[in-house]
Amino acid sequence: MSTFSTKPISEERDDVAPDGMDVRILAAGAKGSMAHFELAPGETSKAMMHKTVEELWFITAGEGELWRKLGDEEEITEVHPGMSFCIPVGTHFQLHNVDDEEPLEAVAVTMPPWPGADEAVPVPGKWTD
Repeated sequence: MSTFSTKPISEERDDVAPDGMDVRILAAGAKGSMAHFELAPGETSKAMMHKTVEELWFITAGEGELWRKLGDEEEITEVHPGMSFCIPVGTHFQLHNVDDEEPLEAVAVTMPPWPGADEAVPVPGKWTD
């Protein structure tokens, strides 16, 4: 087995994330993993919270809104290509695709690597799931 992780993006989704977004698994290393996420036009993800991982996201296509809440701090941020954001451990978050024609797409890095579906816990969201 090689030390180097190299993986092209799949033509079709590899999985569906706990929040309902389509996932294409990308490269992974000992300290992090990467994936491509896609939210269909006009759709809203399920609100979630991660127990042990922090994520860094980079929007590659589409227009949307991101809701994040941690403790008493809460905000909604408009997202579009070129925007990046952090989802710290324990943050409640949800994405909403405001475009009725184009998907909202992003690449995200999870640190440490994604441990499995039990990592994500459903929480009450900003938008109706």
